Amino acid sequence: MTTRRSFLAAAALSPVAWARAGAAGQPGAPDVAGGPPLSRVFAAGPPAAVLVCVLAPESLLGWPSRLDPESLAWIGPPAADRPVLGRLAGRGSTVSLETLVQLKPELVLDVGTVDATHASMAERVRQQTGLRCELLGGRLAESPALLRRAGALLGVPGRAEGLARRAEQILAEVERERPRHASTSVYLARGADGLETGLGGSINVEALEFVGARNVAAAGGEGGITRVSLEQVLAWDPEVLVTQDSAFAGSVRSDPVWRGVRAVRGGRILCAPSLPFGWLDNPPGINRLVGVLWLARRLDSGQGGDDLREAVRAFYAAFYRITLSGSQLQRLLGETT
Repeated sequence: MTTRRSFLAAAALSPVAWARAGAAGQPGAPDVAGGPPLSRVFAAGPPAAVLVCVLAPESLLGWPSRLDPESLAWIGPPAADRPVLGRLAGRGSTVSLETLVQLKPELVLDVGTVDATHASMAERVRQQTGLRCELLGGRLAESPALLRRAGALLGVPGRAEGLARRAEQILAEVERERPRHASTSVYLARGADGLETGLGGSINVEALEFVGARNVAAAGGEGGITRVSLEQVLAWDPEVLVTQDSAFAGSVRSDPVWRGVRAVRGGRILCAPSLPFGWLDNPPGINRLVGVLWLARRLDSGQGGDDLREAVRAFYAAFYRITLSGSQLQRLLGETT
């Protein structure tokens, strides 16, 4: 896992240097920082949309994809009132460059994997539209640096600094507990049938790997999201099954075939909350910070206790500006009265 120092050094020298020239239109031009908050930001994909929603919701032009009404209710205005504009990043862009220009964004922001492919795509957007574009690394371990960088770009460095420090505290706390989970084998069950998962190093399984658990699908090699067979899951025989699909979590307990998996037999099925955004994935953004706290606690004790409840309250208050009621907290954590 990269260190914060290596991440910042890579950001300074990587192919995304083109983005820093966007404001001035010249190669090598310095960033414009310290100006007034931006009012029109186009989020190229879901991780960028979450980041803008957290830091400067009033500047978000719209959402890359449709959110369900329940998630929007948790987000609240002004971000919840924004239209669905489509995505410019990832699998299958749905926004034309003509539409993008018509939206007149001050900044096109993408967050995720920083590599030659993504940098090339963003460079093409900048050249063909003349818009300022930024591609920022979105790995979980670098969340504090991401928040600070985005805060400078959006013109909200004060809020970003406060959240970056909270992110550092969360990551440091979870890192201290990693040795306790090193021998725990975990399978991330994605999709309605639980047969989609992330290979080793996938950004979608970072939360599992960050808490120190062993992702059984890493045995299938490095990569991204993949489909697997139930026979393969049975062969891996994980101790813990983690999902964000509540319907799957409910049905798998009584499925006679899935009961051949050790995690199901032992009742170690953890269903991560997903309001307003997924705690472990969907999207793989800064929303996962609360997820790694939750996962670390659940792997330890099965529940989490008062410490987890207070940590969740604090995260929602700081990042989402939500004061959780007792019933909301119980619902998130799957607790009963």
